[in-house]
Amino acid sequence: MSMPAFRSISLSLALGAALMAPAQAQSLVELLNAARSYDAPWQSAKAQLDASVARADQARAGLLPSAALSSGLSRTHSDISAPPITASMTTQTVGINATQPLYRPANRITLQQGLRGVDVAQAQLDAATQDLLVRVSQGYFDVLAAQDSLTFVQAQKAAVSEQLAAAKRNFEVGTSTITDSREAQARFDLVTAQEVAAENDLRVKKLALDQLVGQDGTQPLPLVTPLPLPTLEPTDVSAWVQQAHDTQPLLRQAALALDVAQLETQKAQTGHLPTVDLQAGYNVQRSPNGTMAMPGVNSRVNNASIGVALTLPLFAGFAVQNRVKETLALEDKARADLENLRRVVAQNTRTVFYGVQSGQGQVKALEAAELSSQSALDANQLGYQVGVRINIDVLNAQSQLYQTKRDLAQARYNVLLGTLKLRQATGTLTEADVQRIDALLAK
Repeated sequence: MSMPAFRSISLSLALGAALMAPAQAQSLVELLNAARSYDAPWQSAKAQLDASVARADQARAGLLPSAALSSGLSRTHSDISAPPITASMTTQTVGINATQPLYRPANRITLQQGLRGVDVAQAQLDAATQDLLVRVSQGYFDVLAAQDSLTFVQAQKAAVSEQLAAAKRNFEVGTSTITDSREAQARFDLVTAQEVAAENDLRVKKLALDQLVGQDGTQPLPLVTPLPLPTLEPTDVSAWVQQAHDTQPLLRQAALALDVAQLETQKAQTGHLPTVDLQAGYNVQRSPNGTMAMPGVNSRVNNASIGVALTLPLFAGFAVQNRVKETLALEDKARADLENLRRVVAQNTRTVFYGVQSGQGQVKALEAAELSSQSALDANQLGYQVGVRINIDVLNAQSQLYQTKRDLAQARYNVLLGTLKLRQATGTLTEADVQRIDALLAK
């Protein structure tokens, strides 16, 4: 197969893929916005934040006054033998009583824990948001990679088909052996099987993206050509690790969990402290049939009271001491968990950072390999035409070229995703980072 014919096949396949792309192709940001209102994990984290805010407001109630209105109606029948008295009396009561905590340290600490709970829920929502950004981007580029793989396999199939036809013609005219035809047929059958697998992989990847964003028939936009890959700033891995220690949502949650554990210890220690409440009430008692002291006389008693109530714990069976021991142990556990998570986050950050660096180098190497593979294919095709190369040499060169193209496309997607995952590892990933990736799409 001549070089112009080979390039014509590639160009026609690319043009055909572009013409078949539906007009309603979506950008990465469009699918991200759709996923935000559909994704169950993100909705769960948002609901958890709302619940934590309400829980903190409940804890605040322990420092605010409380009031209760009470009323009652009772009837009493009494028989007294000496002197003989029989009386039936009705008693009506109504009252309002209020309490204002003056000194309740445990309630104040409970409020602080509730506010920490809001911060924990916010960190969880931040982590869920960043996870959603990465999952949508991953699904988006998985579809693009599967589309590229199918396109390259189909282009290779067309090229192998041309090589098979040429081998058959040469065999018929006696310029080649049956071996060339059989080698080309075997390679054609192999590429056909790869095409079936690539079609199925694309179907599965599209279904996964549809399920993620809650839409049917999603069609991602391809990347621009040539593609300017983002650079890593800063270039020092220690700066990324330090940033992760400061902002990573999982570390924030662990640090807040330690704060909550320390507050729980303080709250347990308040078991020895007194509590002081301001109490006030107004109660009315009415006896329309009189009382035992004054039967038959309609009476009414109005009571107004205000005072301070002091409660001082004396002994609770060592419950307070043992509770303090428990909370101190849980505080040590939270501290150990935080330290372990710091190490894990630092290691993950370094791994992703070096992965992005390696991916950038791999892209450059594969770009050079693509040019070399194209040159090798051109040389083998020319050598085949003049008789110094055999059919299998051309087939191998074709296979190497298309494999290099697939690897290069995948490496580019990996670098783009790697930059998002690096920012996720440090806890700094935002929608603006996704928008910068979205700007690299051919719109």
